Amino acid sequence: MKLGKYRHYKWATYEVIGIAKHSETLEDLVAYKALYDSVEFGNNALRVRPLKMFEETIIIDEKEVKRFAYMEE
Repeated sequence: MKLGKYRHYKWATYEVIGIAKHSETLEDLVAYKALYDSVEFGNNALRVRPLKMFEETIIIDEKEVKRFAYMEE
């Protein structure tokens, strides 16, 4: 997985900072931060999500789109 900026399908932007392993299950997790102020999580809040979920495609308005799409610089 490339480190860098990604756009969520709802248009918010995030920066992937690394891949981590769950300490018990060894599942791959994506560590990323919001590039916007979030009332719920705070400014530049760190988050983790299963890699499988981060990379999946979803159906929006009968169209298949990536949940997070890499943003070329």
